[in-house]
Amino acid sequence: MGDVFCGCGTVAHEARRAGLAFWGCDINPVATLIAKAKSARCAGASMRRRSAEIEAEMDGASRAHRLSPIAVQRLQRWFSDSAFNDLACLLNTINDVVPHSSPYRSVFHCAFSAILKDCSQWQQRSVKPALDRTKVAKDVRRAFAAQVEMMAAAFDEAGKATGPAPDIRRANVLTVDPPSELLDLIVTSPPYVTSYEYADLHQLSSLWLGFADDHRILRQGSIGTFEYEIDLRRAHTALNRTGKQVVFTLYEQDPAAARAVAQYFLDMQKMAARCREFLTAEGVAIFVIGNTRYRDVPIDNAAHLAESLLEAGFKRVRATRRRISNKSATPFRDAAGRYTRLRTRNPIYAEEFVLIAHL
Repeated sequence: MGDVFCGCGTVAHEARRAGLAFWGCDINPVATLIAKAKSARCAGASMRRRSAEIEAEMDGASRAHRLSPIAVQRLQRWFSDSAFNDLACLLNTINDVVPHSSPYRSVFHCAFSAILKDCSQWQQRSVKPALDRTKVAKDVRRAFAAQVEMMAAAFDEAGKATGPAPDIRRANVLTVDPPSELLDLIVTSPPYVTSYEYADLHQLSSLWLGFADDHRILRQGSIGTFEYEIDLRRAHTALNRTGKQVVFTLYEQDPAAARAVAQYFLDMQKMAARCREFLTAEGVAIFVIGNTRYRDVPIDNAAHLAESLLEAGFKRVRATRRRISNKSATPFRDAAGRYTRLRTRNPIYAEEFVLIAHL
């Protein structure tokens, strides 16, 4: 089984629970950290014991951070001085107590990553980076202890899994080396165009854990980012029929967004071809994808992907619709395309499609 946008590793985790071998990739370093930690062969009791060691060592640990000046400048706007110092102390202690060679090191880094927004002034449940000066941030030690216990309980439950350790790679699906053995099944959920900048949403973890001094560089190569600047006159010839229709309709409203959508569609067409390359002769690929609107223009991601899969060599593509009834955080767009909690006639992700592609 495989997942070419493996994100935080849900498919990898379920594959191991089902006793299946797994191969996957994702370009985001925080996502692959979480995916590897989630599917690591760790024991809840061992995690609790190591957590107690970390707690005991924190009182004497250094609060001097080991971050670059650029990273510090970007992080300090999100944290009070006391929270910043406590987090630096916690990270120093994790790095001192848990050896590089131990699988628990990435697990504790994952636990550290998970508490950053709760311990910051990051607006709760926001889909974009936003400060909330009125927010009462959680205490670092208590938040970390609670996160460790939650993860330890999950490892206790996952200890019954029989599958081999997943092969998870930090890489772009468009350029990653193929799996050593072809896959029978791909299950994945591609990023949404004109949606989230995942590098921005994961910036606290990326900066604290040293994946980048400036999180914006992690946008490069990401499918769905607005970072691209392409020559639409040249690029449009490679778009399939659905892609051309959407892009040129959107161009009348917002040329910059049209270029970003065009690049997204081109990348998705390449992704479909790569999935075909990774599968056995009778393989199946399953995609969960949603449509949206931008500047009042429908963005038919599902139709574009279905057409891309057929052009890539899949013989049959079936689609089923799935309603999403609980989108509590900014589930609408206003007339300008901005996210809002106010009910408008432009709901986002009110439904999604499951595409099943057969070779």
